[in-house]
Amino acid sequence: MSDSPTIILFDGVCNLCNGFVQFVLEHDAGGQFRFAALQSGAGQGLLREYGLPAPTEPDSVVLLADGRAYTHSAAALGILARLSGRWATLARVGRWFPRPLRDAVYRLIARNRYRWFGRQESCWLPTPALKARFL
Repeated sequence: MSDSPTIILFDGVCNLCNGFVQFVLEHDAGGQFRFAALQSGAGQGLLREYGLPAPTEPDSVVLLADGRAYTHSAAALGILARLSGRWATLARVGRWFPRPLRDAVYRLIARNRYRWFGRQESCWLPTPALKARFL
């Protein structure tokens, strides 16, 4: 697993999650990340491969990197840390806060994300130019 690419699993029908994927695509100049919706066959297979439950209602972005799976605030900060510039700095600052506190805030947002940001009827589809970065 350690030779595998850095993968972000996201809720494919969540507008907030899709916006985060767009943000990462925009700031990932080196093209290091690959993406898969948690609801997709690829996403479900990766969850099984890493021993993570396949929730009926996704509640976290998942970062698969360096042979490990990161969830909740650790995933979000791990993604930011792999981006250049101020995003890596923001991740370092975020890690100053205790993980239970970070995860509590993350879970509050996750519980309310559909109400606050909306959801789509189906998973977002990448443009032909970005399709190679999606599993």
